[in-house]
Amino acid sequence: MHKVKIKNKVLKNVKKMPLARQDDFFDLIEDLKATGPIQKGWKNFSPLNDKKTEFHCHLDYRWVACWRVLSDSQLELEVYYVGSREKAPY
Repeated sequence: MHKVKIKNKVLKNVKKMPLARQDDFFDLIEDLKATGPIQKGWKNFSPLNDKKTEFHCHLDYRWVACWRVLSDSQLELEVYYVGSREKAPY
């Protein structure tokens, strides 16, 4: 089981999303907790760097989530962005 941290800014952005996308976001969190950072079952999943420590996926066409590995040894992840794909930090 992985520990998943969610930045406060992310939680504020989640509240601005449509309810269906909020549900998708929390489904993603459960998947991250259960199976870790590699989430090939999510739309447009891909690593964001060569080290494969940062990742993203689409919750739908407009909304994306980004997360990073904080500690491999402690199985710790952090979701650092959720919001529109136009403003995504990649």
